[in-house]
Amino acid sequence: MYAVIVTGGKQYRVEKGDVVFVEKLEVEADSTYTFDTVLAVGEEGSVKVGTPTVAGATVEGKVIKNGKGKKLNIITYRAKKGSARRMGHRQPYTKIEITDIKG
Repeated sequence: MYAVIVTGGKQYRVEKGDVVFVEKLEVEADSTYTFDTVLAVGEEGSVKVGTPTVAGATVEGKVIKNGKGKKLNIITYRAKKGSARRMGHRQPYTKIEITDIKG
């Protein structure tokens, strides 16, 4: 069984046992989180597609950790001006293991 969920403005196709990195959620590690916005739920041979979400469908997951991704180095350069600026960014994420799909 699989489901398509929405979180952080992105869509993820998940199955039971999958580990996904989603945009940072305000939850503690070792707690559970329930995704209510489920766009589709499918099994072998049948698919339920919501309009826009599937009524009564939820996906539960266990929060493994909150962290930051690899550092991205950004360099802004202006040609013929002798001007350059270096910046860095680390995107925060939440690592979740999918434990149950209902719907």
